[in-house]
Amino acid sequence: MNKIKSKTRPVFPFTAIVGQEEMKLALILNVIDPRIGGVIIMGDRGTGKSTTIRAIADLLPEIEVVNDDMFNSHISDYDLMSDLVKQQIENKLKIDTQLIKVPMVDLPLGATEDRLCGTIDIEKALNEGVKSFEPGLLAKANRGILYVDEVNLLDDHLVDILLDSAASGWNTVEREGISIRHPARFVLVGSGNPEEGELRPQLLDRFGMHAEIRTVRDPSLRVKIVEQRSKFDQDPYSCIDECINQQNQLKASIITAQEKLSSVAIDYDLKVKISQICGILNVDGLRGDIVTNRAAKAFAAYQNKDEVDVSDIKKVITLCLRHRLRKDPLDNIDSGDRVDEVVNEILLELT
Repeated sequence: MNKIKSKTRPVFPFTAIVGQEEMKLALILNVIDPRIGGVIIMGDRGTGKSTTIRAIADLLPEIEVVNDDMFNSHISDYDLMSDLVKQQIENKLKIDTQLIKVPMVDLPLGATEDRLCGTIDIEKALNEGVKSFEPGLLAKANRGILYVDEVNLLDDHLVDILLDSAASGWNTVEREGISIRHPARFVLVGSGNPEEGELRPQLLDRFGMHAEIRTVRDPSLRVKIVEQRSKFDQDPYSCIDECINQQNQLKASIITAQEKLSSVAIDYDLKVKISQICGILNVDGLRGDIVTNRAAKAFAAYQNKDEVDVSDIKKVITLCLRHRLRKDPLDNIDSGDRVDEVVNEILLELT
């Protein structure tokens, strides 16, 4: 235990977090299927957003990466490896690997584009004819989680870059005719307080899911949260030991769901119902349809099902659509409630 204490900083266990079920579910589904497109978590200050995001990263199983590789390259998946590793494989060179924890990268508010994307050493390239690249945060986040706190205060240009990389899985840096491209496949998690400003609708739409969290009002639940946090602060390692079984069970469920995901089916009629709901809600574009299908399959896999049913769609569709609805200043109904109304109406006949 002393060895562990000296080497690692304790992280609050994911399974010990009380409440905030929407946020926890959105994070779990995104690590089961990163193609969902990340999650934006909006809510009050001091509601455990950062704690929960760090906890899910700590919970995930270790990943195998190529030794001394700045991009956390995968040993066999071409979409997750750098050009250098591809060359080594093509030249049949021996490649050593190691297991590391899933990378968890924080993007500070004051970050520059160079800090995010990386920089090319032009002088070295011109004088020595060598492409010299100083990796940025996108390189470090490959195969991990990239967390942006107060994303609604981040420069729109940087948000655009983040969302493009998250969608394509690649980051390209170009300068003076020199171009470097590297894998940047990560789960993008943004959080913020709506009182400090909203994201533009075009940027909101690019996040796969939108979780809303509120301060807990129930006194007994608040006491439970405070006691849990105090207990962890006093003796984090005994708190971690207490949760080890639940942590291992959740980790096993996530691994099983990741393996099962590709075989989960969704009936054509259910796909039509999802698109019908998106149409009635006037959701622009097709991202809402695509993300809801993916999230429903991820949730079905998490429930260890072979096929998506109505209950799976109902569980995820509000998370996938509420931020894609057009804002009406005269509307006195919450966007999540509007989604629920239409969903219950359309899916009622299938239940």
